[in-house]
Amino acid sequence: MKQKTIFIVTAIILLLAFVAGALFYTGQKEEAAKQLAEANRAALVRMNSPISGKIDAPVTIVEFLDPACETCREFYPMVKQIMAANPEKIRIVLRYAPFHPGSDKVVAMLEGARRQGKLWVALETLLDYQPDWTQHHTANVEAAWRILSGIGLNMDQMNIDMNSTETASVIAQDLADAKTLNVTMTPEFFVNGKPLPSFGFEQLKALVDQALADSSSR
Repeated sequence: MKQKTIFIVTAIILLLAFVAGALFYTGQKEEAAKQLAEANRAALVRMNSPISGKIDAPVTIVEFLDPACETCREFYPMVKQIMAANPEKIRIVLRYAPFHPGSDKVVAMLEGARRQGKLWVALETLLDYQPDWTQHHTANVEAAWRILSGIGLNMDQMNIDMNSTETASVIAQDLADAKTLNVTMTPEFFVNGKPLPSFGFEQLKALVDQALADSSSR
């Protein structure tokens, strides 16, 4: 009888230890998940990230874009259509992901244009004329420069700004955030923090529609 009692007590102790260990492990996992989610939120939008649309719009599309990317060029007008169909409800946050050779210099030009209040004009001009300055997935920096010289920029000032440490820091931060978020190709989209379940315009639109529905039900 005594041995049986000892056995039961031992089994209970072991069970309690197992439960305590499981709870501790679960708590550790939940805390790690929270920390990862927080890191991801910080990596999505930085204070200096360019934004188009109403600043407090309920839906935020974060796009990692390479101006030399053909698919980015194809998606850009479609994203604008989504925004136009939902005025003041969507904002887009632009993040740079210059993965193509030479594209980092072109992104630096965009930052230089931004200092003169012409980022979005410069971006749309480069996308419109992309075949003229991108060949075989490689950016022709001189050709991109010539194209941007026709939109009324102070090119001397842009040359200074695009080669500044501030511009280099912006690009480095965007690339670091892209790595944190496992962005390996462009365009990559996040809608209110959620990545696309699979790549495609219909998937993007479905995610935006769901975010709009969620925001209207609050």
